[in-house]
Amino acid sequence: MQKIRHFIRFTYLEAICCVFPVAIFFALATSRYLPSEPIARYDLLLLWCLIVQIVLLVTRYETKEEFKLILIFHAIGLGLELFKVQVGSWSYPEEAWSKVMGVPLYAGFMYASVASYICQAFRRFDLRVTAFPRPALALVIGLLVYLNFFTHHWLLDFRWMLMGLVALVFLKSWVYYRLNETVYRMPLVLSFGLIAWFIWLAENIVTFFKGWVYPNQEEGWELVDFGKLSSWFLLVIITILIVAVEKYRLGDPSIEIKREP
Repeated sequence: MQKIRHFIRFTYLEAICCVFPVAIFFALATSRYLPSEPIARYDLLLLWCLIVQIVLLVTRYETKEEFKLILIFHAIGLGLELFKVQVGSWSYPEEAWSKVMGVPLYAGFMYASVASYICQAFRRFDLRVTAFPRPALALVIGLLVYLNFFTHHWLLDFRWMLMGLVALVFLKSWVYYRLNETVYRMPLVLSFGLIAWFIWLAENIVTFFKGWVYPNQEEGWELVDFGKLSSWFLLVIITILIVAVEKYRLGDPSIEIKREP
């Protein structure tokens, strides 16, 4: 009986943490069936994302500190989008006033929503991370991961080496989460993978509703390549690293740094 109660509690908290992403997916799904006049779909999505973000702040669903982190990921995501669209990794085929270099500005909110989820999960699940690497090392790993999204178009793709490095550095790192009065734990690397898996599932939904289109989907929707899981895995790492390092910088006791041997 306790397991059932905990499962219900877990599902409820996950739903609360996903308010921002779900709001975006809802808009992507419904806006596909709206007329393109007088407001283009991408422009309407941008307006919707702005309204949702304002509401989340006004209702204090998000704190000011969380909003600052979300803005960082908005910029990180938008920068990645601008580059990837230019090199043909994917495209946004519809016309809109709010497109810059082929990228609609609502796209940054999709990355911001992932950061929103991470921030909410830390607070609502009372997350605690143990044996976290030194902040300087964590930020270097995050930077290398982010740079590889760009440099692999001209140099070797180091994603598998980076994933191996992450597994090594976070080998002894655990994340603890609370459901009622019971505390559970899992390896931090496993949490990276689970979040990446659900983002990949969400990506299939988004591309089905033509939030963006990969080259192999231009003639009709197809399942997103499983190789994208590794990309989301690495992107989740960047998100969690920055959130965790900022929490540590602010003196949050939920981040326990790994002791030197």
